[in-house]
Amino acid sequence: MAALTRNPAKAAALRADGITAIEADLAGETWHPLLPDGADFVVNCVSSGGAGVAGYRHSYVDGMRSILTWAQRQRQPVQTMVYTSSTSVYPQGGGARVDEDAPTAEAGETGRILLEAETLLRDASPARRRAFVLRLAGIYGPGRHRLLDQVRTGEVSGRAQDHLNLIHRDDICAAIWRTLTAPSAHDGGTFNVADNAAATRDEITRWLAERLGVPPPRFSEAPPSGRRTTTPDRIIANDRLKRELGWAPAFPSFREGYAAMLLASEAK
Repeated sequence: MAALTRNPAKAAALRADGITAIEADLAGETWHPLLPDGADFVVNCVSSGGAGVAGYRHSYVDGMRSILTWAQRQRQPVQTMVYTSSTSVYPQGGGARVDEDAPTAEAGETGRILLEAETLLRDASPARRRAFVLRLAGIYGPGRHRLLDQVRTGEVSGRAQDHLNLIHRDDICAAIWRTLTAPSAHDGGTFNVADNAAATRDEITRWLAERLGVPPPRFSEAPPSGRRTTTPDRIIANDRLKRELGWAPAFPSFREGYAAMLLASEAK
């Protein structure tokens, strides 16, 4: 097993676990000769790394192009490629229920970049036998506790009445594993990865505030720092992933996920 990261600390942690870790920029090609030939699986779970729209394009589109260039040079196609995209490709709001067939033509600027990377993967059949696109909802879990931090400070970004679609880190890992181990007859596809119970920001933050022993927070009505717009009010449907791949979230709602986080925090 080999991993590519631009973060030296993460590379060191991976090596400590016995994993070959390469420190490089995914969008470049310096890493190409450092990976062994004959990979059966490739998981592209890159993040934007900041730098706004340009950072998105560099990480997602240029990074995907680099992966596909590497794959095309291998002796045989990669068996399964997985790309973690985002539910931000959907423009729908107004409380709509959104599945994978929802139109994306009116996606925002960064959403269009993510869609471009998805298209590159889908069109790269010479480089891979099958491709899975996982559109992730808002990630939380160990190391991802922005909402908890906001509740503690007393102000939460966004609007109280809007639904917040979440997915625990561990359930994302389980979804990726389901794609890698899917029967060979399954030819891939696009799947939303969200928990079973989208709730409003008000409901979630009041629940968190009660358990943290702090007053319910106020809402800024503005996007989080570093973002141009607030996430639209919608409910992301996960039925296809459960039906086709047999996935089920270990943390079906925010309650189970945040309860586990708070318990782990208290145990430290």
